[in-house]
Amino acid sequence: MKTDLELIQDVKSGMKKSFEELVRRHERFLIKVVVRMTRDLNAAEDVVQDSFIKAYKRLHLFEGRASFRSWLYQIALNTTRNRFRKTSRETIGTEHMDIVVEGEVDQHMSALDVRGLLQKEIDRLPDRQRTALSLRVFEDLSFKEIAEIMQCPYDTAKANYRHALLKLKARLEGNVALKTWSEQPRFSLLELGVNQMEVDG
Repeated sequence: MKTDLELIQDVKSGMKKSFEELVRRHERFLIKVVVRMTRDLNAAEDVVQDSFIKAYKRLHLFEGRASFRSWLYQIALNTTRNRFRKTSRETIGTEHMDIVVEGEVDQHMSALDVRGLLQKEIDRLPDRQRTALSLRVFEDLSFKEIAEIMQCPYDTAKANYRHALLKLKARLEGNVALKTWSEQPRFSLLELGVNQMEVDG
């Protein structure tokens, strides 16, 4: 199987079909992260389609200093911001709050309610902290990848993630519903992907 860099070189050499493999390889990831920003699957699919078109047109500018996925995410992030910059975060599809983790419907309504509350708290975080947290927790990216995507030093990416976790921990302790839920042995923040132990890591 060819690497992303090899496929990109093929495309640059005129083998346009190779770009289809790049799309197949990264489309799911992009849709997942854009849905978290737009709260709207249809809008996310449109953004991702536009992002791939832009990426294809700009492929000659890709130098390989960062991973292709990081470069592609930057294009998708800018496309999303441009499309929705006139819409406040509070009015973007809050009825479609992402409370389903990794595509499986949780059978426990209490867990669904709390996931909605937790997602609202995540949405309240500053943009860079929210981005670092989402990429680390929901997409399981390394801090190196997050730094590439956010175009910042490694330590800055890790600091944004740490500050996000500390804020969520403080808000958890101040929210009776979340605190009560988190104390149940069956459910924990770890189940949601928020591992408080990483604050000290």
